[in-house]
Amino acid sequence: MSLCEAEKSVDEMDARERARYIDALTPKGGLYTEVQRAVHPQSNSSWRVSPEPWWLPPPVLAHLEALGGHLYRFYRALNLLYSQSIRGIQPAWVARYLDQGKSEEVIKFGQMSRFKSHVPLLIRPDVIPTRQGMIATELDSVPGGIGFTASLNARYAKLGGRMVGGADGMVTGFARMIRGLAGTDAPVLGVVVSEEASAYRPEMAHLGSRLNAAGLETHVIAPEDVVFVEDGLFVNGPRGRRRLDVIYRFFELFDLRNLPQIDLILYAVRKGLVKITPPLKAYCEEKMMMALFHHPLLSGFWQQHLGKNSVAFLQQTFPKTWIIDPAPVPPHGVIAGLEIAGQCFSDWHALGRLGQKHRQLVIKPSGYSELAWGSRGVAIGHDMAERDWQGVIRDALSAFEQTPHVVQEFHNGATFSAPYYDYETDQIKTLKGRVRLQPYYFVIDNEAVLSGLQATICPADKKVLHGMVDAVVVPGAVKAR
Repeated sequence: MSLCEAEKSVDEMDARERARYIDALTPKGGLYTEVQRAVHPQSNSSWRVSPEPWWLPPPVLAHLEALGGHLYRFYRALNLLYSQSIRGIQPAWVARYLDQGKSEEVIKFGQMSRFKSHVPLLIRPDVIPTRQGMIATELDSVPGGIGFTASLNARYAKLGGRMVGGADGMVTGFARMIRGLAGTDAPVLGVVVSEEASAYRPEMAHLGSRLNAAGLETHVIAPEDVVFVEDGLFVNGPRGRRRLDVIYRFFELFDLRNLPQIDLILYAVRKGLVKITPPLKAYCEEKMMMALFHHPLLSGFWQQHLGKNSVAFLQQTFPKTWIIDPAPVPPHGVIAGLEIAGQCFSDWHALGRLGQKHRQLVIKPSGYSELAWGSRGVAIGHDMAERDWQGVIRDALSAFEQTPHVVQEFHNGATFSAPYYDYETDQIKTLKGRVRLQPYYFVIDNEAVLSGLQATICPADKKVLHGMVDAVVVPGAVKAR
């Protein structure tokens, strides 16, 4: 951005200048690793920069605001379902599915009475706008993008418009969540980022700096930076050795045994010396939770504990999902709810023989695996050769003991247009693509509060929507009246 552009008011800037202005506001040090940032060497971003946010019509914003409450109720009901399953009140196969492939240590920790009522306090679905409505393909309670979305909100707010959650909504929402969990207005927070999640360390460092500026003492640390003393966990910082009140867990449970100091961290959590969120409950991080929601034998449970309004809302939101279990189905049985072109199924291999136009299906690991986050491990049935699709099914069946997979209905996103700045031609161009919306909800005073939204607009030929170099990435906003 030139000096003359910097001296102009936002209202005086044209679209090219606004895009360059947004890019120039990238936090010092960036939000991504050097490898990620090198993709677009002319800018500070590893994505296409737009001169405007993603404008949400008021009815869409209202729908997304309501979604948070339904999802929070769903997590609490799922937590109860698991508890009742291990106690024999609900079918035992529910807990068996949710514990499948987990270490004994993780299972036992998730079942401890001390944490019985704990559920994720940060909820982020992946929402795909389709012609039929909003479809949440996944739920994530250990999401990336928190610091990144906080930065986008703050930058685009300078252009005008009302940002979803407010210009500082991600920061204030996160802080209120942590203070509520700690039960004090002045807790000391440790954001523990594992090596496996190191690509997100720059954006978490940005979040930490914003939280510190907002008055919440925050230390973004690696597991090995934690110091254990008899009465708690400590960290060495600018103000000397500080006792941690809360750990924000930015590491996956499948990676637990690779973390330095993990035994000391778990001991402190177990003894109540420090609080931790998200809770160490692997069953809250499984994609198969959507299959359990749609399972006909559990419909009475969901009706009782969610209520008819939430059940109806989530039936329209969660795509039909099934757990790929290699256990044989009896000759007189079929896989409940799985019907394609009038055909029912009792054998997963039969899905491999479907014609391409009938393979509107997605197969992916359910959770507790390095392949279960990001876009890794995802296979789109109608986007691959029949032989390859059959191989995916075989692999999913053989992986069941360690990594259960799910199959899910594929929903094609509606197409939208998004402007972006082309650095090579110095022109504003238009990308026609499909959008993935990622709203962030923080649980504050027992309510899920929409505090920010990231929109990723991918080229229309992409079937899996995720952050990519040719995507436009912007925050959500509503035009000021």
